Order: sequence, then structure tokens, then C-alpha cells
Amino acid sequence: MRLLYKDEVREVGRALGLPDQFIGRHPFPGPGLGIRVIGDVTPEKIELLQNADDIFVKELRAAGLYDEVWETATILLPIKAVGIVNGERTYGNVVALRAVTSVDATMAGVAELPYDLLIKVSKRIMGEVDGVSRVVYDISPKPPATIQWE
Repeated sequence: MRLLYKDEVREVGRALGLPDQFIGRHPFPGPGLGIRVIGDVTPEKIELLQNADDIFVKELRAAGLYDEVWETATILLPIKAVGIVNGERTYGNVVALRAVTSVDATMAGVAELPYDLLIKVSKRIMGEVDGVSRVVYDISPKPPATIQWE
């Protein structure tokens, strides 16, 4: 099994009669979630990333787009950006969202998510995840970019 590509593993899952929720689950980075924290990895950064990612995935599911996307990634960048909370200037974290389409991950296109969905996800993340003041969407295809940032 370890020699199979993700699309081939899904074929095996279908042949075995596994439920679609397992077969269609987005790939998870082999090295773990820590590669989506650019810079030093801390429990606080992982928690922030998990919370932001949870919002992104839930909103994709609610919009009926989860199965249209090969993989999503929420990335915590090593920079701060100015924001305003309760009328006061703050410097918070920047989170990048990435969603790609692919067949086997050797090449990936940018998932053209609806703009209103991206706005909704951005507002939710900034409003519900402490310490985030900016959300950006990665529009880089693979190649030349890779799916993961690290």
C-alpha cells in the first residue's frame, strides 16, 4: 500500500467498499501539520492553525465543494499584519488558505472557489480565531509551486 499514489489508494478503498467519507478525505501532509507552520512550531501555533483549518474545511463542506477539491491547506505565515479589534490597532498573524484540484498530486491547479465563500471563511477565521488579523488565498499552480509551502 505504501507504494501506491493517493488516487490508487482511493481505488482500493472503493473496491473494498469503504464509505465515501473515508475515500474522499483530503490528503494530509506526510510530515504532519507542523510543516504548515512556517518558522518555529509551538503548541499555540498548531492550535491556531487547527482552528483556522477547521473553519475552512467546514465552510467548504457547507458549500458542497469539499469533494470538488483535491486538497486544502491552511498555512500559518511567519509575519504579522496590522488589524483593528474593538477600535484598537493590533498586530496579528497571517493565515494563507490553499485549495487545489488534482488527480494524483503530481500536478495541481488552483481551486477557483467562489469569492463570497472566501470572504465568509476569511471573516470567520479573523472573527473566531484569536490572533489572526489577515487571511490570504494562494493562487499558485503546481508546478512551479508545490502543494505544501515547506
